[in-house]
Amino acid sequence: MAVMGVQVVVSLLAASLMQKMAPHCSFARWLLCNGSLLRYKHPSEEELCALAGKQRPKARRDRRMNGVTDDKPLSVPRDIDLRLDTSPITAVDALVLRYFLDYQWFVDFAVYSTAVYVFTEGYYCLADPQKETNIGVLWCLLTVVFSIKVFFMVMRHYFRSEEGGERSVCLTFAFFFLLLAMVALVIREDYLEFGLEPGLAGVSSNLESILKQRGWEWTLPLAKLAFKVGLVALCSFLGACLTFPGLRLAQTHLDALRMAADKPLTQVLLHVSFLAPVLVVVMWIKPISRDFLLHAPMGKQTVQIMSDSAYNTARLWAIVGLCLLRLAVTRHHLQAYLGLAERWVEQMRKEAGRIAVLEIQRKITRIYCYVSVVSLQYLGPIILTLHCTLLLKTLGHHSWGLYPEPPPLPPAATAAPPRPGGEDGEDVRVAVEQITGILGGIFTPLFFRGLFAFLTWWVAACQVVTSLFGLYFHQYLAAS
Repeated sequence: MAVMGVQVVVSLLAASLMQKMAPHCSFARWLLCNGSLLRYKHPSEEELCALAGKQRPKARRDRRMNGVTDDKPLSVPRDIDLRLDTSPITAVDALVLRYFLDYQWFVDFAVYSTAVYVFTEGYYCLADPQKETNIGVLWCLLTVVFSIKVFFMVMRHYFRSEEGGERSVCLTFAFFFLLLAMVALVIREDYLEFGLEPGLAGVSSNLESILKQRGWEWTLPLAKLAFKVGLVALCSFLGACLTFPGLRLAQTHLDALRMAADKPLTQVLLHVSFLAPVLVVVMWIKPISRDFLLHAPMGKQTVQIMSDSAYNTARLWAIVGLCLLRLAVTRHHLQAYLGLAERWVEQMRKEAGRIAVLEIQRKITRIYCYVSVVSLQYLGPIILTLHCTLLLKTLGHHSWGLYPEPPPLPPAATAAPPRPGGEDGEDVRVAVEQITGILGGIFTPLFFRGLFAFLTWWVAACQVVTSLFGLYFHQYLAAS
């Protein structure tokens, strides 16, 4: 507490509240169980037999007593006039959902992480504690790590599928995004303005002076190559993880538009939220974003609409606003997913033949049981994009425009070695300061600007590719 002061108190309070309040007050549980989402209940055997004009099936015990030992599954015609009943999702219903506890913990952690970050931003704005570590950055970094963990958990579920088609799709998109990441990294800064190359140049310059003191300067090219290879591998992994969330988003977007056919305002919001990743991608394409606003053509002259810092601020606010917009239409996408049960029944009625009663019940139940997985697929990219943006702002020394942009930090001086014979506590403090000074001198704000700008752009680019492919698939391939 003496090292970080107020921030540690707030962080511990947030962690305690998250643990104690989860059974009573949970944003994730409220999002699913506030009564606005309607699930479709599967029909019973008696209801299906009545619709098919058959007698009520006897219990298995009565059939054995009457000498009937045939275990042939009960079936009904596909063209029966089946109408599914609906019921609001309650907290008790949510207990049977697959990965519900993981969904609840992850979303609630993201909410508390955002709250801690907002507090630390206000605290730094009012108190300006230069020597304190920003603990909001730690919460955001943990949220990014947990987002990737959740994506991996869902993708691992697809890899365990018996059919194997999902596994092939993930591997295909992983290879495609591997190539796309390599292309993105070789494009010049005049077109994609991540700032990654200047940041790497600064890191290399600072690292070279340290390695020369130990005679390890030969490892510098290997370090740069390892960083780029690792970044490309991370991009490929993220692309594979975001494949099915993008495909699912395209499907729920089309279904949500059908459900909101008589609500033009809702359709506009759905379209804007679907195009949000496209807008994020465009904001880093320099010729049509920054250059256009800083040198806008007005006849034969050019007019500067905003400054560089103002554009950086506007870009941050735009991404946050688009994330909030996508959060606001979450209910429409989840209800569209739950409506797949009704659409499946309508499609079944158009087919000929018979179908097992158990298959009808299993299909309708399975759609409902995976609503928490679909929620993770929808909210995960939003949370990842938002917290990468928050890290870009803080570690990249940008500004929200509410107070002046902080000046760039001077190069950190190398801390003096600890004096022999000192107290253990003093030696630990000096060692921590020395390590912090070295890392602060190597990883500069310019490097973090490039890294998190690229990650924010990459997450949006993956969503653009997968969702557009999903639109093509669900409109043309799946319908054929």
